[in-house]
Amino acid sequence: MNHILRSISFVFHPLLMPLLGVIFYFSKSPRYIPIEIIWAKLISLFILTVILPVLLYFLLKTLGKVKSIYLETTTERILPLTLNCLVVIIVIQRILTPTQIIELYYFFIGILISSMACLILAFFKFKASIHMIAVSGVFMFFIALSIHFSININGTLALMSIITGSVATSRLHVKAHTYKELITGIFVGVIPQIILIPNWL
Repeated sequence: MNHILRSISFVFHPLLMPLLGVIFYFSKSPRYIPIEIIWAKLISLFILTVILPVLLYFLLKTLGKVKSIYLETTTERILPLTLNCLVVIIVIQRILTPTQIIELYYFFIGILISSMACLILAFFKFKASIHMIAVSGVFMFFIALSIHFSININGTLALMSIITGSVATSRLHVKAHTYKELITGIFVGVIPQIILIPNWL
């Protein structure tokens, strides 16, 4: 059971969630977007939001700045979260500009705000769940897209509910977070997306 719950945390790692949101957007958007542009965006995002953070993690681990990929202490979180904010800023400025795909632009603005909030909490020695920030932010984005495009994705939303609950359960089971840290993570992930919705909905 412990192995299964740890696997859930790994499969739905925060690094993968923004890319999942982008893939879902391209799969559901009724707008015509050339396939070449879609692949260019996805490859660029994969490099910047998955490959680059992994490389940075190994660099930080080599330098002794972090001990594990789960960033178990607030002190360990500060530098990786700062670097993550910089990566998201690059994505916003170079890959997902508001003149191209406004929904994804504000999705990543929300991710930036959530990352900055998590960073500020780390300075105050509070360890909000990054897993819950990521999965709840993407969940809220899916809900907004279903309204925006007037599409029925009840199955997807039901699956996301299960995933969100499973991730929360796994983090509690492995004693990575308290209830308070999980709930804070949900709010930090959801609220920026809700605040930004009027800009594109």
